[in-house]
Amino acid sequence: MNITFSNLTPLSSIVFGILILVFPKFLNYLIAGYLILTGIIALGILR
Repeated sequence: MNITFSNLTPLSSIVFGILILVFPKFLNYLIAGYLILTGIIALGILR
């Protein structure tokens, strides 16, 4: 399986969803990290 941006978004959503259920305190950090990572990938800085 090749990891592309179209595969990365749903997979990361599942991972973050599980982490939020296990560690609800870290919700703000997970969302912030996810948004930063998604923005960096969308801008093409990280390939």
